[in-house]
Amino acid sequence: MTVLLFLVPAALGLGLAGLVGFLWSLKTGQFDDLEGASWRILDDDDT
Repeated sequence: MTVLLFLVPAALGLGLAGLVGFLWSLKTGQFDDLEGASWRILDDDDT
């Protein structure tokens, strides 16, 4: 039962770290252009 004293805060800490990482990625614009990378692969720059 004492293992819950370690596992519950660890789970909450990892969840909070994931939330902070997701919010950081939203703030820095990681999800702004979802289709741009797929079109850049098809674009031929060899002229």
